[in-house]
Amino acid sequence: MPVIPIPAGHVYAINDALSAEGAADDYETCLKHLVKSNIVDISKESGFPKFDVMLLGMGPDGHVASLFSGHPLVHEKEKWVTFIKDSPKPPPDRITFTFPVINSSANIALVVAGAGKADVVHLSLGDGESCDLLPVQMVSPEGELVWFLDKAAASKL
Repeated sequence: MPVIPIPAGHVYAINDALSAEGAADDYETCLKHLVKSNIVDISKESGFPKFDVMLLGMGPDGHVASLFSGHPLVHEKEKWVTFIKDSPKPPPDRITFTFPVINSSANIALVVAGAGKADVVHLSLGDGESCDLLPVQMVSPEGELVWFLDKAAASKL
């Protein structure tokens, strides 16, 4: 497999030595610096950071990033990066981009694999119905959203 040489200065890692809250604040500060330095653009539509491409996965419950159904974080409208300390899936402490940042992306690639996700894929893309929107159904970039499914995940379409 070929190696792509990415300079270390182009990688902005989460500081996992901090608490979830501290890491979220630290990462948002870093992101604001990248915007101020014109390394990351700002969306003219939303005022949030605009990534060229965001790569997301989806959990079997329809969560994306660390945004879970029924959790108040799915409705966060101000912060760029936030934290969760009571995640319904391990690990309990996580940080995540918020939907305003996710949806300000120019493009989103959503990669979903496995038969355990077929029902949620069907609900989201097929003729399934649900009273409440799943987080994956709240993904709506400024640009294009492309789903990448394996046969098992697409088996109920």
